[in-house]
Amino acid sequence: MASDTPLGGYLRARRVLVRPEDVGLRLGIERRRVDGLRREEVAILAGISTEYYLRLEQGRETHPSDQVLDALARALRLDDDARRYLHELAQPSPEPRADADVVDEHVQWLIDSWPSTAAVVHNRYLDVLATNALARALSPNYRVGANNLESLLIDPADRALHEGWEGLTARSVALFRSMFGQRSHDARLRTMVDDLSSRSERFRELWRRNDVIQVTDGVHELRHPDAGALTLHFMRVPLAGTDGHTIYLYQAEPGSPSAAAFAALAALGAPLAASG
Repeated sequence: MASDTPLGGYLRARRVLVRPEDVGLRLGIERRRVDGLRREEVAILAGISTEYYLRLEQGRETHPSDQVLDALARALRLDDDARRYLHELAQPSPEPRADADVVDEHVQWLIDSWPSTAAVVHNRYLDVLATNALARALSPNYRVGANNLESLLIDPADRALHEGWEGLTARSVALFRSMFGQRSHDARLRTMVDDLSSRSERFRELWRRNDVIQVTDGVHELRHPDAGALTLHFMRVPLAGTDGHTIYLYQAEPGSPSAAAFAALAALGAPLAASG
């Protein structure tokens, strides 16, 4: 019986990614007919009955205790982000806020006051809700109304802009999934998943893995058509009091060649901002 619950689907997806030898199970001479672990093996490793685990995967049990979830996380070798996501899947979905995509004008004033820092405000769908002039000079896809997950996966110009596109797409899809632990039945999410699955082989591959990650900072290597090679440090900052809004900040290391190129790009973007 196939699961129609987010919790059951996630358990099944992660189970097939764990090799028996990774958790100390000895392999016999018989041919295994399943990828990864068998259900009974997960149950043994987690210290629960096979029948109970089967009910979880099939969606007939939807309220496991925190202790059971932690035991399953250990059995499936989940990292901290994936463990938190597993717990979220077992929680009731919150009601969406009516003002979910409204950006406070003070936030716009704030990001506009940073001439040497590119800033983009996203919602949990990775729609662009607000940007500043340097962000728009960095990429035409950093414009209000664009969806940056879609542009990263579909737009050839976005792929050319980002060095290490494979790793960036893997992190972006895992981050996207992580923001919907309690909202896996979200109608907009289902529409996006269906659309991107039909248009992007890379998305289909990554979405099937059920990877999750929480990204807070890192480095982006870019090859900009005007500014050339750029090494930018980024931070992802949640906006308190919002329905999943975050600000992405992109900066170059002071005194570096990237800082000089970024400053030149900012000068190019200033007339565009003034005329807009």
